[in-house]
This record gives sequence, C-alpha cells and structure tokens, in this order.
Amino acid sequence: MPKVSLAEIERLSAHALINHGAAPWVAAHVADAIAKAESVGNKICGLYYLESYCTQLKSGRVKGHAEPEVSRPRPGTVRVDAQFGFAQPAFAKGLPLAISAAQENGVAMLAVGHAHTCTSLGYFTEQIAREGMIGMGMTNASPIVAPPGGKRRVIGTNPFAFSVPDGAGGVAMQFDQSTTTVALGKITMAKAAGESIPEGWAVDAEGRPTTDPEAALAGSLVSTGGYKGWGLGLMVELLASGMTGGVASQDVKPLKAPEGPPHDLGQFYLIIDPGTSDDFGARLEQVARAVAQDEGARMPGQGKRKMDPVEIEETVWNQLNQLAG
Repeated sequence: MPKVSLAEIERLSAHALINHGAAPWVAAHVADAIAKAESVGNKICGLYYLESYCTQLKSGRVKGHAEPEVSRPRPGTVRVDAQFGFAQPAFAKGLPLAISAAQENGVAMLAVGHAHTCTSLGYFTEQIAREGMIGMGMTNASPIVAPPGGKRRVIGTNPFAFSVPDGAGGVAMQFDQSTTTVALGKITMAKAAGESIPEGWAVDAEGRPTTDPEAALAGSLVSTGGYKGWGLGLMVELLASGMTGGVASQDVKPLKAPEGPPHDLGQFYLIIDPGTSDDFGARLEQVARAVAQDEGARMPGQGKRKMDPVEIEETVWNQLNQLAG
C-alpha cells in the first residue's frame, strides 16, 4: 500500500473539495479533519468520507460556500447556524467566542445547528482541551438503533466525546465513542468487503442477533450495555437535536446518499473551565497515577500515536487523486 504524508493527504483532500464546489477556507477545515483522522487510523472518519463529501457538494446536499452565523444570546451560550454547510468550519467560527464564554462563566455551551455530519467528535473536543478547557461533545445521526426489546429504529449511533487538558497545551485523556457497540461505518465497511460481523453488534429486522452485515443494516445496531447505552443514546439525542435546532434522528436521511435534503444535524458541546476548581489538576494526576500502576493499563487516548506517513489502500489512493484532479 502507498505511504502518504499527512500534508499530502490534507493538500489533495482540499483540492478535491474545492474542485467539487467548496470555498477554499471551508475545504481547509474539512481537509484538516480528514488528515487528523487518518493520522490515528480512524479510517471511517478520514478519506472514507471524501467521495461522499464531493458528490454531496455537487448535488447541493451540503453547501460548500455557506457562511456560518455566530451569536451569543446569553453569557454562557454560543450558537452557530452552519447554514447547511460543513460542521468543521462552523465549529471553528464559534469556538473562540465559546472559549471566552467559558473563561468568563466557568462553563459554556456551544450549539452548532443545521450542519453536515461532523464525523469524528474527538477532532472537536481535542481542540477544546488544547485551549485548556474540558470538552464534551455529542451529535445524533440517521436512525439505526431500536430500543432494547423493540424493533422500530428510533435514534442513531449518537456518539459522544470527552477531552481533558493536561495543563500544558496538550490532552491528558480523550475518548470518542458511539453509544452502540460499534459505529455504523464498521457495518458498512464489512458489507463492502464481503465479511461477516461478530455476534452482538446488531440484530436483524425481527430483532434476532445476526452476523450478516446486510441483515444488520436492515435491522438495528445494539446499544452498548443494553439499557445503559440506550439511555446515553437518548441523552445525546435530546441535547444534539433539542439544544441546537437540528433534526431528530428519525428525520435524518442516509448520511452518504449522494442526493437528498441537507443533513441538518446538530452538535452540542459543553465547555468547562477546570480552573474553577482548585482540586481538578490534583485529582487528574491522582487518577492517572492509579491507572499507571498496572502494566499495560492506560488513560483513554494515551495509546494513540499519530502516524506520518500513513498507509492508504491503493483504491483509496487512486480515488483521492482522481477527486483532486
């Protein structure tokens, strides 16, 4: 497989997005997110989505020249209307004001509404942590999860992410996970590869456990920990849609469909200033020391090492060059 530098992935991704109708400043933010995902092996949120971004720019499903509108209706509330554009530039427009609001109030919310799928939430909460703040983020998605004991799909994989600053401009810990046993992309990738999936990931349309990815896509993904994960998914659903003006999962159309209505998704972020407590840094250090006592144990995110260059499948590399012209 070709080994490609992150700079080249970012450059070609930006060219591809511009070629298909994105403004250069918009393309730069989205391409940065793609390269960051590839750097940690998060293929689902990296180049895997680029073709979809490009086709949806052409069809108008995502607005490549949208200018996000930022407002601060209350001291601790920052809202961004993405205008049916990409989530990455909308977040970038609202983050400085949201950080200021958290510094002033100790805590602030950043609500991004009417946006395209944001793919990796950790990309956003990491930026919050690097500003010295604790960041929590969440978003909803197209319906693929039925309640435990039910068959009708109500919510999406509804991921959330949590990032903690290390006090020196870095990240002490971070996790980014769906509220289902696996992300939907792992099912679709298994189907494309003609592979089966492990039992416990999904159920078929009749609610029976299945190892067939096609049956899983016609059925429902399984919430992590049953009712516990279902409850977390509902929490994400209400905050990501109800606090941002985005649509509920039931009204989200397939995210990678080339045509159709805009995604109209919401992303909800809670930004907390750890400086409001004299004890936070000490407790973080105490917990990190306790975790490190066992060989092989680690805080979430500590095991991830950024790769540069990264290996890319030949078909993906060829597609990237084709899209970039």
